[in-house]
Amino acid sequence: MSKLKLLFGLFVVALLFGFSSKSNAQSEPVMYFCEKYDDVTGEIDVSDRFYPGYLTVMVKSANALGLSDVSIQFDKYDCRTGTFSFYKKFNYSVSPDMKYIYFSRNAESDMSFDDPGIYRVFLLNSSNRTVASALVEIIPR
Repeated sequence: MSKLKLLFGLFVVALLFGFSSKSNAQSEPVMYFCEKYDDVTGEIDVSDRFYPGYLTVMVKSANALGLSDVSIQFDKYDCRTGTFSFYKKFNYSVSPDMKYIYFSRNAESDMSFDDPGIYRVFLLNSSNRTVASALVEIIPR
């Protein structure tokens, strides 16, 4: 009988901890995409499906990211092999206190998705470790 009480007690404790813990679909920071970012109106046409061309990669966090030198890397999915492979990489400088960053085409980077397909996009820190990632689909016109 004592084994049954012990198992019941462990079950109740596990049940209480299961209900009291917070569960998130994705931890911070979050990455997403829009066609462009405007300083007045903000994000324009947020989606995860776009036509080939230039896009803006958005990264948002509740806390300062603490980054200075970062990269945005695209890996393209190959449906024949079922794997992702390197496609393009772009370097940026940001301020460590930033919580909300947009990465877009500029004089140094031609950040465009040229070919239809599925891409895995990463925000990488200076050590090439993933800070945030997301998937985007580029569809033919």
